[in-house]
Amino acid sequence: MAERSKVAIVTGAGTGVGKAISAGLLKAGYSVVMAGRRKDALEAAAREIGEESASILLVPTDVTDPASVAALFAATKQAFGRLDLLVNNAGMGSPAVPFEEIPLDQWQKVVATNLTGTFLCTQEAFRIMKDQNPRGGRIINNGSVSAYAPRPLSAPYTATKHAVLGLTKSTSLDGRAYDIACGQIDIGNAATDMTARMTDGVLQPNGTLAPEPRIDPKHVADAVVYMAGLPLDANVLTMTVMATKMPFVGRG
Repeated sequence: MAERSKVAIVTGAGTGVGKAISAGLLKAGYSVVMAGRRKDALEAAAREIGEESASILLVPTDVTDPASVAALFAATKQAFGRLDLLVNNAGMGSPAVPFEEIPLDQWQKVVATNLTGTFLCTQEAFRIMKDQNPRGGRIINNGSVSAYAPRPLSAPYTATKHAVLGLTKSTSLDGRAYDIACGQIDIGNAATDMTARMTDGVLQPNGTLAPEPRIDPKHVADAVVYMAGLPLDANVLTMTVMATKMPFVGRG
């Protein structure tokens, strides 16, 4: 796209998969609003991506705070006039501890970020997308292979990712009235700081530790760009992008 006519918001854009998705969308011709908790991380990511500054808007955002989320979408509309794509990428895990020892506050933090944050951002996207001209848009949620099968000692993360899958389906259904498409990308072992420990060995269901292969986050970004590029009468509801030899298929 020679002219940047489409606008995207990416949450959790300062590092890892979110940074890669932002770079991919910018390369594909989108104007990108990069949202994340830390301003310094967003600024560093933007410098690394290196696209023209007019195509990037950095908005420090806490997706667990409704006022912060509303401010993100208001800033996007003010800067670019519309919203064509929301990538709900912000998320977090929790320490691997026995189920009965999971602190309530840790459970609540993961639910607030992974599930409630996705819900809040989706609500704000609906409010813009249904009333703009041309109407509609697309929402892509970052799920996980944990939306289908858990790792040991991961109840908070696994529960929220199962819930995100349900939210994706509800969003896809309820968005039909407004020409809003919604899909989910389920990622298996992208090579980010969050998965660094996997190269040394991660707990398996049989109690052993085993290293797991990882993939370049660019492959995830390429998949998101493909999903985003479809016309609104077509949708990828779910897509799994994973390291070929990771033990997800046959987990347990």
